[in-house]
Amino acid sequence: MKRETREWLLTVEEFEEFYTQAVARLTGQLYVMLGDLQEAEDVVQEAFVKGWGRRRQLDRAGQPEAWIRTGAWRLAVSRWRGRRRSADAWRRHTGPQPQVDGPSPESLVLVDAVRELPAQQRRSITLHYLCDLTVEQIARETGTSASTVKTHLVRGRAALAHHLQDPSVKEAPGA
Repeated sequence: MKRETREWLLTVEEFEEFYTQAVARLTGQLYVMLGDLQEAEDVVQEAFVKGWGRRRQLDRAGQPEAWIRTGAWRLAVSRWRGRRRSADAWRRHTGPQPQVDGPSPESLVLVDAVRELPAQQRRSITLHYLCDLTVEQIARETGTSASTVKTHLVRGRAALAHHLQDPSVKEAPGA
């Protein structure tokens, strides 16, 4: 008896539904990780394009949203590296680049505080608190150990607590 094997592939409709349900959430998550909405939108869109071409991989992973988020993160890191190389080459030939103004006053205080964190802490904090991933899920997605993720979370929370402290609140003497 011949056994029929069929590789499962997301249909156009299924992929469109997945995109519709996940694009805003993923863009928001990457925005918090990257601190740049335009960059988040770009890398999420590019990750979805790559996901469309790799629909078999996307389904086999069983975590298509994590696959897209990881792909978007990797694209952003790759872009950062390219920009850094370009900036270094520019400085070697033309001197220092002009300073860019910081975030506008309308920016959320939390997003500003998260931007102050080192990249791995920012990513871990975002995945844990915004994406509701467990430590183990973050470890798998980032390729780090669970203890490293826990360290990033502890240090990130401590840094956020420091950044988010209200300067108008004074500690009582002896507290």
